[in-house]
Amino acid sequence: MPWPVSDRIITMRLPLSKDNFATIISVYAPTMTNTNENKEAVYNQLASVLSGIPRTDKLLLIGDFNARIGKDNDK
Repeated sequence: MPWPVSDRIITMRLPLSKDNFATIISVYAPTMTNTNENKEAVYNQLASVLSGIPRTDKLLLIGDFNARIGKDNDK
């Protein structure tokens, strides 16, 4: 069952076999127009979620991180 961490982060842990699990994290990062405080809060939440995942789990991180590529990336 999905577990909402916030309005931007949802996790789910699925059994693969007897002692193996997969953790799926879905992230919708704030857009570039958000304040630095909002962006930092989401990435701090994500770091907290990642630190709580057992190292033996398979990890799938999916999301929209609003990446900027190229020389004209300041907009």
